[in-house]
Amino acid sequence: MRNWLLRTTSYVFGISKSPWQCRPTPTFAYTCRGYSSVPVTEKPYYVTTPIFYVNAAPHVGHLYTIILADVLKRFHTLKRRKAILCTGTDEHGMKVQRAAEKAKQDVRTFCDKNFTAFDRLAKAANVQYDHFIRTSEPDHRFAVQHFWLMLRERGYIYESKHEGWYSVSDETFYPASAVHLKLDPATGWKFMASQETGTEVEWTSETNYHFRMSTLRDRLLEFYANNPQFVEPLSRMQDVIQQVTSGLSDLSISRPVERLSWGIPVPDDTSQTIYVWLDALINYLTKANYPFQVPGQEHASGWPADVHVIGKDIVRFHCIHWPAFLLALDLPLPKQVLTHAHWTLGHEKMSKSRGNVVNPFYALERFGADTMRYYLVRSGGIQDDSDYDNEYIIERYKHLQGNLGNLVARVVRGKGWNVRRAVASRRKETSVEGLDLVAALQKLPSEVDEWMAKLHPGAAIKQVMAVVHKTNQYMQKASPWDLSARTIEHGVPRWTIHSETDEQVEMIDSIIYLCAESIRICGILLQPVMPDRMKHVLDLMGVDEGRRTFADAVVGADEEYGVPMVDVGKGREGVVFPPLDSDS
Repeated sequence: MRNWLLRTTSYVFGISKSPWQCRPTPTFAYTCRGYSSVPVTEKPYYVTTPIFYVNAAPHVGHLYTIILADVLKRFHTLKRRKAILCTGTDEHGMKVQRAAEKAKQDVRTFCDKNFTAFDRLAKAANVQYDHFIRTSEPDHRFAVQHFWLMLRERGYIYESKHEGWYSVSDETFYPASAVHLKLDPATGWKFMASQETGTEVEWTSETNYHFRMSTLRDRLLEFYANNPQFVEPLSRMQDVIQQVTSGLSDLSISRPVERLSWGIPVPDDTSQTIYVWLDALINYLTKANYPFQVPGQEHASGWPADVHVIGKDIVRFHCIHWPAFLLALDLPLPKQVLTHAHWTLGHEKMSKSRGNVVNPFYALERFGADTMRYYLVRSGGIQDDSDYDNEYIIERYKHLQGNLGNLVARVVRGKGWNVRRAVASRRKETSVEGLDLVAALQKLPSEVDEWMAKLHPGAAIKQVMAVVHKTNQYMQKASPWDLSARTIEHGVPRWTIHSETDEQVEMIDSIIYLCAESIRICGILLQPVMPDRMKHVLDLMGVDEGRRTFADAVVGADEEYGVPMVDVGKGREGVVFPPLDSDS
């Protein structure tokens, strides 16, 4: 490992002319993160969430986003690929500055206090992030100012007067054609608002720096044409193409310091603060070691991102502005952007003013992390909004109890058979129903892999749960318990085989082996969604921790399991999905 102390008056990092390497920058000190000089053979899978504004508390939409990203990361880890997840907080901009003023707090103190809620949310949801970035950190400031200087060096930045409608809530300018007069029915107050988001806008006239985004229209369209799956779902990809085709305006990328003092200063011009969205988007590069990549190992830290997971309300920034910034510097573009829909409550948009905002911490405490992870991924919308309701969560949970939970209990607690003996025997089922289940299990890994590649984890879950349901149907029809009888021997109930013939033993073993294989395979594939509960399932089945990868999710791949690693319990004790404290 090596560390460099940079005093960058006329410093060039390395000898490569790649845009990843440092170029001359203004004088200020910065300590670069260390990295290994060992070559990386495969680029890590790199998934990101948006960085969340610290001006307000986390909501269920934030929870949905970080869980989606975590599921994608865990799935690639399941496939034995190194995976990196980056999340964090956006701590700059007028919105944060005004929130701190309203709270009568120093803005730095305000951010230091409020960012912790998002970190706690990620941990409470069992999200395995690798980086939690704060845009107020020194390494990010350096990356942003370096990025700015590269844009300026290439002639993409110029100074001009700017007039327009600015939304503090959205942190963006809107043209006159995109705003209208709005009436608040509760107060009768009239105000100008964005037609897109409904947020209040204010007229501003100022001199600032602009980015020549209009010059990148054709390159953006060429990129979209060559990467038709860049935005998921397709409908939003088409919206993006339509917006760019209709024309792009140059983008204001700074604010006068007298209006916005809390942010990253423009290099060599302390009278201007860098636009919060340019600042924020660069966070994805910051944690990929930009601009300190080693020549020949530019991808070692994950860039380009495999997928940015975002809400549909910030598509324009991630799918038009961000690619344009990167194209201007000839930097690699992210491979895909997953744009998910929103959550509603009572089929209405969640809003603090309406009092219908879901506190994600309460939900996690009440239902548990794995339950919320399953519900949000299984029921959350990618294309269309989904309605949030506690009754829906309970319904999903009871479905898990009655299907997967019941199946596991039947197999591991059965007294008329021995799971380890059944696995060791590897008796093949010859019934029509059994062969049908085997075929479903053989196809399941590739089906799950296909849906995950399409960035639809919810659809992947449906495939797994369909096989769980099929297994329950098979076991119910096969009825291995009917081959056993409860008898009383010396006053003690026990299960015995009706006949000690090898044929009946083999019949039971073949049924239990197939059911056990289904539990093992489904348990492995559900790990990214419900890591804790599936660990318990696989522990009950006695699956070695080194045999729980995607490659192991194949019929007959593991011959060694079958002895529980934990107490199987009895009654409600030790069940995979225990009863909820409240069903309402």
